[in-house]
Amino acid sequence: MSHSMLKNIWLPYTQMQTCNSPIIAKKTQGSVITLQDGTELIDGIASWWTACHGYNHPYIANHVQQQLQKMPHIMFGGIIHEPAICLSQKLAKLLPGDLNKVFFTESGSVAVEVAMKMAIQFWLNQSKITKTKILSFYGGYHGDTMATMAVCDPEEGMHHLFKDVLPHQHIIPLPTTKELKQQFRNFLENHHHEMAAILIEPLVQGAGGMLFHDPDLLLFLRRQANHYNILLIFDEIFTGLGRTGSLFACNQADVVPDIITLSKALSGGTMALAATIAREHIFNGFLSEHENHALMHGPTFMANPLACACANASLELFNQYDWKINITHIEAQLSQELSACLQLDIVKDVRVKGAIGVVELYKIDKLNLLKTKLLQHHVWIRPFRNIIYLTPSFTITTAELSKLTRAIFDVLSH
Repeated sequence: MSHSMLKNIWLPYTQMQTCNSPIIAKKTQGSVITLQDGTELIDGIASWWTACHGYNHPYIANHVQQQLQKMPHIMFGGIIHEPAICLSQKLAKLLPGDLNKVFFTESGSVAVEVAMKMAIQFWLNQSKITKTKILSFYGGYHGDTMATMAVCDPEEGMHHLFKDVLPHQHIIPLPTTKELKQQFRNFLENHHHEMAAILIEPLVQGAGGMLFHDPDLLLFLRRQANHYNILLIFDEIFTGLGRTGSLFACNQADVVPDIITLSKALSGGTMALAATIAREHIFNGFLSEHENHALMHGPTFMANPLACACANASLELFNQYDWKINITHIEAQLSQELSACLQLDIVKDVRVKGAIGVVELYKIDKLNLLKTKLLQHHVWIRPFRNIIYLTPSFTITTAELSKLTRAIFDVLSH
């Protein structure tokens, strides 16, 4: 690609002065990306784990085409539409407990911001003006906007430049041991009066390092949140909609958070869409004769009809094939084939959960070179920091997945 083609593009997470020219995608199908020059790549990360059913699924495409003929977009202020009504009902039925009040947005970061805003205003509406802080955890990632940067791991590197301008939030170690659980209780004992909510990615902390924890931890957090009268927010933008082997990660702990956020795979990787879903008592906390007790938030493209049509189709697809069996097979194959990497001196750990496979290195000295070498194996894998990970579509074939795992082993071996 000529340099002139990049002159007007600003890429994400990229030092533009030193970056190599990006590849150009021409089309997608299933788990395959076809480049402009005809090269085919096996996609190991499903476009940041959005394309859960694979690219260009005809069922989703058909729904998009039908909706496009009717109404591509309409504002959601004071007027609603059938795709959003249908999607809200589907989500309410699928989510556990009384998580049934759906607020639509168009990106994961904004969905988390709305969750934080809901939690804080829930208390403000009750004149509990000190409960304005969000408690989150090291290893967590919740977005790149100003408010969400403040609840991400401050040491992981992505947002450290902003540490002096971000609003102060409490970020502590995940209570995964007996000692850390006691430290957690002590923290809440001292700070519960100022805490609006606890925010966590359940089961897997994604972009902060692909760190896993047990379902029991979620039950512990639920009990502590109840005891200290603090709300519990699950950020399931990464873990939701099948990625960990259950439809939602919270299903594995039988825990119902007060608020949950969804995005990424919500539209089947087709259009930008996110949702923040609250329980009944949270929603009721905004019902009042006072206008300023309403949730004053409204993204211009919230509940976009096309995106909602995609999501409705994507959710219906979960009933049209045995995705759980697929993920069981993906998990077993990832466990078996990635375990070969443990024999390499540069590999610190290999871990697998559902359709997530992680190879953790002690360090990656030349990240761009590693990306280039993987590309030479005709696979699309995007390592970060010291992590190489796979989050394939649930419809990937055994052969395609083997090509991905083999590429990782071969590149690390040489």
